Amino acid sequence: MDNIEAGDVIENHGVAMDDEKKRVKCNYCGKEVGGFNRLKHHLGALGSDVTACVSVPDDVKSSMRNGLLLKKKNRLVKQVGELFHPELPLKRKSVPVSVEPGQCLPNVDAWTKESCENASAGYLKQTPPAAAEKGKGLLEPKLEEDIDYNFTPSCVTEDVHAYVKEETKTETALYAAKCVGRFFYEVGIDPAAIKSPSFQTMVEAIGACGAGYRVPVYEELRGWILQDEIKQVQGHVEEIKSSWGQTGCSILLDGWTDQRGRSLIVFLVECPKGTVFLRSVDASVAIHDVDALVSLLSSVIEEVGAQNLVQVIAHDASCYMEAAGKKLMEKYRTIFWTLCADYCINLILERIGMIDHVKKVLAAAKSITSFIYSHAQPLELMRKCIGGSDLVKTSKLKSVAPFMTLQNLMFQRENLIQLFNSQAWNASVWASRSKGKATANLVKDPFFWAAVNEVLKFTAPLIGVVHQINKGDKGPMGFLYDAMDRAKEAIKTNLGDVEARYLPIWDAIDDIWDNYLHNPLHSAGYYLNPSLFYSNDFFIDAEVTNGLLSCTIRMSGDLHSQDLIVRQLDAYRAPMGAFAEQIAVDQRTKVSPALWWSLFGGQSPELQRLAIRVLSQTCSTSSRYRLGKKLSEQVHAKGRNCIEQQRLCDMEFVHNNLQLWRSSSNRDLKDRISLDELNPLDDWIVDDSS
Repeated sequence: MDNIEAGDVIENHGVAMDDEKKRVKCNYCGKEVGGFNRLKHHLGALGSDVTACVSVPDDVKSSMRNGLLLKKKNRLVKQVGELFHPELPLKRKSVPVSVEPGQCLPNVDAWTKESCENASAGYLKQTPPAAAEKGKGLLEPKLEEDIDYNFTPSCVTEDVHAYVKEETKTETALYAAKCVGRFFYEVGIDPAAIKSPSFQTMVEAIGACGAGYRVPVYEELRGWILQDEIKQVQGHVEEIKSSWGQTGCSILLDGWTDQRGRSLIVFLVECPKGTVFLRSVDASVAIHDVDALVSLLSSVIEEVGAQNLVQVIAHDASCYMEAAGKKLMEKYRTIFWTLCADYCINLILERIGMIDHVKKVLAAAKSITSFIYSHAQPLELMRKCIGGSDLVKTSKLKSVAPFMTLQNLMFQRENLIQLFNSQAWNASVWASRSKGKATANLVKDPFFWAAVNEVLKFTAPLIGVVHQINKGDKGPMGFLYDAMDRAKEAIKTNLGDVEARYLPIWDAIDDIWDNYLHNPLHSAGYYLNPSLFYSNDFFIDAEVTNGLLSCTIRMSGDLHSQDLIVRQLDAYRAPMGAFAEQIAVDQRTKVSPALWWSLFGGQSPELQRLAIRVLSQTCSTSSRYRLGKKLSEQVHAKGRNCIEQQRLCDMEFVHNNLQLWRSSSNRDLKDRISLDELNPLDDWIVDDSS
């Protein structure tokens, strides 16, 4: 009998119990399953979520099984390439463990039915407060109303137990699950790694091989498997590199000092098509030597190609980095040296956090969270009260995290007040202790929440900018200038247009903007962004025109191109020609600015090229990608032979590029400034006074 895959054949082995064929009855054992596809698995005895048919003829079972395995293998081949090395067999000879039905596997403690059923029901996603008027920034909030601070707290948490269906609780399935867990725990792998798409692909690929499969040995993982993966990753990298000439690209720097005191720097290259990890270096010597730093950075620029490069984004504002940036711009006349926007906004919030009344509010808020997180009973009550999520928010940006937490406290204000008014709290031992009383009184104090509300009036708009430029759905270069300007106007409005209230905040913003953050690319991006340029509130001043002029001179290359760009700007301003066509007008706010120029800027080719290269760039460094540091630190350890050193470099190259690949595929969904887990040593969750 041939492999059975088509629905018209499988229907010979079951009877549909409803018109939509959502329930199907097996012809051999009479069991009902969810559809004909599930019937295939039932007859072929494949899959952990369906029971095997006990009465199916052997030829039907074999046919069903072979068809399903072939289909799965073909799908996996499309995802990861060939599943076997050309020099090795697909299945290697081994002696599989034989397990009889109902027999316990050796040396494995049986899992009780209760332990499998101990699954949480999940939590309802809370709806954030109503948004402020679109495009107008943060309006002045009132304490008694719902407030939108351009930030959605993470109120959905994943179940801490995996729900296992009754029909999957076989000894074999439980043993396999336990083995996966034991591997993670023994090796010390973060359980979050199981979310990786490659883990699921690996499991499916192993299952497609059937019984008798032997996992790769140590030498294979370090040998041909690694080399094959390098080839695949390198192919993806080359595909991204091929777009650099058209859209331009940005070199991103990220650096840290490890426990050995070494200064390490990671070099990434980002463009709209994706981000590439180049390499990491031990810059311990160069980091304090401007000439050595320039030499190091020049080697990376030459590797990328100065003709492809638009900007180098530095990760800090050290005097050595600043001096090196100036020398590089003198050496390479077509590129810009910029500073990470996230880093600069973090500096602004750091300064705001030093203001006396802000410092007082943060200290009070910290006393609430640290008390709750340091004691089991209040923590349990809090989680029940706010739907299992966390009060404390974490971030790569140190000064952003406290204000994100403050936003979340305001969002959960009513729930917290309800918690400390509840019978469960009043019956707890902490309700009668001084620390508990003080925390309860603070949470119920309207003056505290009024102070929190006041601080959020001038910090929430800035956090909104960080979120906007890290969303990844549209090029942030075209929006940063406008976002910062709108944040300032929102702060002014929120503080009642009273100069004595908003000018100190504006001064902190302007100081960082003027001395660190602002770059001609930001002004040019603002001018060339059609969604902003053609809006009613577009505002042009000397800073904007000078920025556009600077980019035109620096990036166009010759006087003839500059002259053409100036002439073509008239058509863009008017608008005239293709810029005035109805479809171009309609798409101004519907597609990314760079895409808009590629679609409608063809009649102004020199200006089109300039606009695409400016608007295709990012504003932030590689820190938002959350690449691991451990492997890079191992690469730069001493005392290793050249073969092993090359192998570690290869693993670093593969690992980081796969991580970037995964991040790029989820760029619209990922909150790039937040961290997944709380730091157990964070003073927002540790109460030193108790």
